[in-house]
Amino acid sequence: MGSLLMTKAPIAACIALFVRGVSCTAAEGDALAILANIQARHLPYGSILDPIFALTDSDQISGYTRCGDSALWTGHYLAAEAFRYRVTQASDALSNIQAAVSGLKGLADVTGTNLLARCMVPVNSPWASSIASQEAANGVYTNASAGWVWVGNTSRDEYSGAMFGLAVAYDAVSDSGIRSAISDLVTRLVDFLNGNDWSVVMPNGSSGTSFLVRPDQIETFLAIGRHINPGHFSSLSYEAQRELFAVAVPAPILVDTSSDDSYFKFNLDYINLYNLIRLEASAEKSIYQEAYAQLRGYTKDDQNAFFNIIDLALNGADPARDSQTLALLDGWLLRLRRDFNVDLTNTVPVCGSQACTPVPVWLRPNTDFLWQRSPYQLSVTGGAGIIETAAIDYILPYWMARYYGLQESNVVTSSAAAIAVVAPGSLGSVYGANLAAVTQPASSLPLPSSLGGVTITVTDAAGAPTDAALLYVSPGQINFLLPQGLATGVATISINNGSATPVTALAAVGPVAPTLYTMTGTGIGPAASTAIRISGSNPGSAIPLSLFNCVSSPCQALPIDLSGGAPVYLSLYGTGIRNRSALDNVLVTINGVMLPALYAGAQPNFAGLDQINVQLPAQLSGSGVANVVVKVDQHQANTVTLNIQ
Repeated sequence: MGSLLMTKAPIAACIALFVRGVSCTAAEGDALAILANIQARHLPYGSILDPIFALTDSDQISGYTRCGDSALWTGHYLAAEAFRYRVTQASDALSNIQAAVSGLKGLADVTGTNLLARCMVPVNSPWASSIASQEAANGVYTNASAGWVWVGNTSRDEYSGAMFGLAVAYDAVSDSGIRSAISDLVTRLVDFLNGNDWSVVMPNGSSGTSFLVRPDQIETFLAIGRHINPGHFSSLSYEAQRELFAVAVPAPILVDTSSDDSYFKFNLDYINLYNLIRLEASAEKSIYQEAYAQLRGYTKDDQNAFFNIIDLALNGADPARDSQTLALLDGWLLRLRRDFNVDLTNTVPVCGSQACTPVPVWLRPNTDFLWQRSPYQLSVTGGAGIIETAAIDYILPYWMARYYGLQESNVVTSSAAAIAVVAPGSLGSVYGANLAAVTQPASSLPLPSSLGGVTITVTDAAGAPTDAALLYVSPGQINFLLPQGLATGVATISINNGSATPVTALAAVGPVAPTLYTMTGTGIGPAASTAIRISGSNPGSAIPLSLFNCVSSPCQALPIDLSGGAPVYLSLYGTGIRNRSALDNVLVTINGVMLPALYAGAQPNFAGLDQINVQLPAQLSGSGVANVVVKVDQHQANTVTLNIQ
């Protein structure tokens, strides 16, 4: 049935789609898609949790995990949305900030003592017993009157993450209600710790965590307190502690930088020193900067995008560091989001028990927050590909970079959607200014390597340069065909347009990068697709079905009629699909029904265009507007829709 659906019908429509622009930059599109997924899957009860899926290839949630670090990552998520709000002033970002602050407040309310809980789950949640079992070692408590189960043994990590997010959010908004809620919560959290001699005391009186060994963290919390509630935290008692602990701040940093053990400690050091240094105006600031210099000197070669962004915030621009940061963020987009096993011992040079140099970002093992894991780590075992990370490790450094003025002027996205991952043999787009002197589409196949005075050279991650074929050039947009054979990793695109200096762009090149075209040209909405019905009386015939009415603008999606019992076959059109490892690894789900792909590969009549063929079963009848989710080798395409009658 694959060959039967290889028609030329969609080609004119697809060409029209290729030359349209999109409403946001590629990286921003990825960041917003990640946010939408967090909202849908990772905030079931107000704070960050990671879903467990029934199967590797399923999107059915069967549980939640990583509850023990919920406060930590909710704080990081809050910071990400705060930086997004500072950049975009988006109303939904403000709403998300308010919700995240409420989530952290809930973690302090549920304990009844102003202790910060690690996480909380409704007593009647279907996942409550599983989470309680996972977190038994930390102690599970029940607030029966409020209807919540919560996890204790709260670590310094959870406080540091929560305080980091609250401090950033306080400065991001002018909304008096949100600022007041943050001020109240920070005051409660710090007063609780101070009132218990900087120990984390559980309701039964036990305490396994003390901040007295971390004067840097105590000073950070006091600095945040003075910033948001100066009247309270400038009292004689708190000012005396400020003087007492300030001189000791470098000591724990010196200990931390004596080894790579427990690499997550460096993330805590960075987020705390970020706030401590930026909020301090007294003579003690030089002491804190001394501690930071020690930390930065030890970790600056670790290829850590988040640490680089904090260094940008504290020390200003550095072309080499900032270029590396952009490449690291692009490389992040190549990562799988689920916890598959990774063993790199035969992939990268090994020195003892770790990699000799930082592992490329796209190869590093899956984890909750990439930048708190050692870049020299070679393997992770036990993962079944069923736990999905929230991807806060992309959106936080991305929006923070945007706020501090670091943004790629040119980045390659799929021509189908604003997704900044492309594959060899796929169609890519670059958006910018002064990319070409004229507007000119290619008029014949094979596509030319020079068009309108423009040529493109793609230098892949292995350093191999290759000329690219061009589909369309204009001053603001260029569409081109990524050469086959490109190495996985971050490639550099050099656009030669006759100017003295070529225009450059970065491209994250993965083995596959599935994206689907839509009739809107944005990668959102009705799928650019065709369908045929096979006549029962003449099985060899194929009757094309009209899926769109384009007499008026924009085109309207028409319903696919599945009544009558005759088989109906659908073709979806996209790019970045053809290099899939096996047909069985192409998964199509429509309205929750998983369908086997009959064909997934190149559309033979148009360069770079791919298609996927499936049969639409009768059980989809009456679905109405249905979501179409496609995964290729575990990489998910943009979600599109069909109208099924």
